[in-house]
Amino acid sequence: MKSKIKLEQSWLEQLEDEFDQPYMQQLKQYLMEQKANGKNILPKNSLWFNALNSTPFDKVKVVILGQDPYPTAGHAHGLCFSVMPEVKPLPKSLVNINTELMEDLQIDNMHSGYLQPWSEQGVLLLNAVLTVEQGNSNAHQGQGWEQFTDKIIHLLNDKKENLVFILWGAYAQKKGVFIDQKKHFVIKSPHPSPLSAYRGFFGSKPFSQANNYLQKADLQGIDWQV
Repeated sequence: MKSKIKLEQSWLEQLEDEFDQPYMQQLKQYLMEQKANGKNILPKNSLWFNALNSTPFDKVKVVILGQDPYPTAGHAHGLCFSVMPEVKPLPKSLVNINTELMEDLQIDNMHSGYLQPWSEQGVLLLNAVLTVEQGNSNAHQGQGWEQFTDKIIHLLNDKKENLVFILWGAYAQKKGVFIDQKKHFVIKSPHPSPLSAYRGFFGSKPFSQANNYLQKADLQGIDWQV
């Protein structure tokens, strides 16, 4: 994995040694075997690290944690919750995110689920697992990606200050349990999926909360319009 890795320089400086770890070597072997067995891995290789490549380490302001990529071909592009511009209809969780954004800040994003503009302003849209088998949600859980993304969160927690961590649902909250809330602002709510959005995601106002915190820390807020 390391020999072909194209990683943004500030992240490479933080993570280069991680690619030599046994678990990453095992993950590389697993992914190669899956491909050799004819499995279609999503997103395409060049987008596995899109979250890091789109949001340099020194530019991160907000972290949103997801679980794993969309398993539908043409949807995932390496940013959690985000889909490619042409995808219609939008996934239901994304519709609910857009509904809450409209209620919170009167910003209408219903036309698009392409969240790349967020990432370019410092919103790290990080899935816990960076790949998936087409048509098989969670197929790559437990293969090593979680350890890699835990390392990313530890680095951000330890080396930066005044970050906003948005943790939607029990999975993200468990993954971010060690975040130092004296240094960072943690926003927790139920997940935006249709199964849980009405249990407290709607009305949680994560977008205005994030911007209010950033502005109090003398940082520019995020323009959530896409």
